[in-house]
Amino acid sequence: MKAMAKLDIDWLHVFVEIYKTQSVTRAAERLGMAQAHASVVLAKLRTHFNDQLFSRTSHGMEPTPFARQIYADVAESLDKLASLSGSRAGFDPATAQREFRIGMTDISEIVALPILTNYLQRHAPGVTVEAERTSPDSPRRLEAGEVDLAVGFMPHLEAGFYQQTLFEQNFVCLAAEHHPRVRSRPNKRAFLAESHIVVTTSGTGHAIVDKVMAEHGYERRVALKVPSFLGVARIVAQTELLVIVPRRLGEALAQQERVRAYAPPLPLPTFAVKQHWHERFHADAGNAWLRRTLVDLLGGKALR
Repeated sequence: MKAMAKLDIDWLHVFVEIYKTQSVTRAAERLGMAQAHASVVLAKLRTHFNDQLFSRTSHGMEPTPFARQIYADVAESLDKLASLSGSRAGFDPATAQREFRIGMTDISEIVALPILTNYLQRHAPGVTVEAERTSPDSPRRLEAGEVDLAVGFMPHLEAGFYQQTLFEQNFVCLAAEHHPRVRSRPNKRAFLAESHIVVTTSGTGHAIVDKVMAEHGYERRVALKVPSFLGVARIVAQTELLVIVPRRLGEALAQQERVRAYAPPLPLPTFAVKQHWHERFHADAGNAWLRRTLVDLLGGKALR
């Protein structure tokens, strides 16, 4: 009877995770079980409740009216049981087998991914990361559990989301190492006289630059617009164009290409780079571990 009672509770955990993530695969990942086992449990739940519980749609596994009716009671019961036992399901990074999906900008791919990957190789070898580009659809994907975290500049998230600052960021100007006119920090007149690259990607805080320029009546000679930061240092190194980029990115690019970083001669504000997650997964032990890890790696003393 004890084994059956424990198995029943495990069934309910599967039900809750499928409900939250709208995916049998993601539910299995979060619970550390094989997808096939989660599917078997779902079949047992359907038999037990005599209801389909979830239907496959283009948006994922949508709950039936009956599943919606019982979800709150089931989730509350599991929380109470966890409270009585004195702990929630834990997450041991040294032994965990789990994939996290992180929405990020191309800047974070350059600045954050190498640091995070090296850490995981040493301390959480069974944990993998799938990175995807943040987009207007990122809030929905966070809510659905299709993405665990989003890292970047996302000032327009609505209610239901948590956010935490990883670090404060300002800007630098990049110029070719052997630029014929820019050999040190340019003054405002020299800076505006040069031709510039503008990066049009969203979610990076870079729109602040254009806003400040417009407010002060500064006009750059824009010679090139590109959709990504990934190739911008190579272009700068091989041309006489200048570009303004976030500082951490500029410092990383200056180590990869023959470019130099200078403080811009214009007063540009700082902005916060944050991690964002949905309240539905705030208490998830794995999600909480990933959040703490990113704070330690990107905002901790090791990088200051």
